[in-house]
Amino acid sequence: MKTDRIADPLLAWFERYGRKDLPWQRDPSPYRVWVSEIMLQQTQVAVVLPYFERFLARFPFVMDLAAADLDQVLHLWSGLGYYARARNLHRAAGLIVANHNGCFPRDIRQVRELPGIGRSTAGAILSLALDQRHPILDGNVKRVLARCFAVPGWPGRGIVLRRLWKLAEACAPQAGVRAYNQAMMDLGATLCTRHQPDCDRCPLAHGCLALLQGRATAFPEPKPRTIRPVRKSRWLVIRNPAGEVLLESRASTGIWGGLWGFPECGPGQDVADWCRQRFGVLPRRVEILPARRHTFSHFLLDIRPLRVELQSESQVIADGDQVLWCDPRQPIALGLAAPVARILREIIGDTLPTP
Repeated sequence: MKTDRIADPLLAWFERYGRKDLPWQRDPSPYRVWVSEIMLQQTQVAVVLPYFERFLARFPFVMDLAAADLDQVLHLWSGLGYYARARNLHRAAGLIVANHNGCFPRDIRQVRELPGIGRSTAGAILSLALDQRHPILDGNVKRVLARCFAVPGWPGRGIVLRRLWKLAEACAPQAGVRAYNQAMMDLGATLCTRHQPDCDRCPLAHGCLALLQGRATAFPEPKPRTIRPVRKSRWLVIRNPAGEVLLESRASTGIWGGLWGFPECGPGQDVADWCRQRFGVLPRRVEILPARRHTFSHFLLDIRPLRVELQSESQVIADGDQVLWCDPRQPIALGLAAPVARILREIIGDTLPTP
């Protein structure tokens, strides 16, 4: 495969089969494309679509996003996962308003200075929104290039990644890069898939080295297997006599940073003692709820929730910036981690609106 032989057949294929009516394509402003690209990191298009529509309805312009409270942003992000993306999006919006008069920067160096935006995301934003010539290298493009040029090794290794970037730069056409970059992503998402590539329909099959070698699925090499450690946590689902549930704001860093969740109790700590120290009252009843496991990219979290019903109202904890009592039967306009929202639904009934 020659690097200058990719664009023409790919663009011809894209003209017939490519996706051209996604919400961020209808009005491809840098702001809309930026939001879509951040949402699409580690997340499939079908999952992103309803989140994108709700997010843009609430924050149609970067000034709206910058002026919002982080809780509002995280609430609309709830269930989408990888919440650092939402925090970075909110922070970057503030920087765009402060440093660029509310206009998304057009210079790739300035774009890459914004939090949460790396080289590929910056290239995608400027090429898809403004047709600037910048290569991209998301997971789909890595797979297409690794197969077309039979690039050995796992793309997470520096030497492999550098070679793929060189190929991405060399293959990008001088004109029409907006359609070309979208076509590369579409090809990887629809035909050149990880496990069952549809090589018979691929516009690049005639020169794909991996296919010619009969080893299409051997490229790119998978990430070396590692054993993910298992962490454990006990969550206290505390209800007062009024039926309100206690929620705490998590630290801004770490898992589910900035979201609201249940207080955590150490594995060796007595729940009654914890409640007496924290609330000045004893629990009327403690019920062990079914355990559940939440999977993260680098570890597994085993959650043991305990439903704790207090004997009386607590005078120790009042609503504040970090802790609050909420009525889960009412809409909760806070960012909740997916397992927190699920536990509330299981206990109260399906009264929480889908985020």
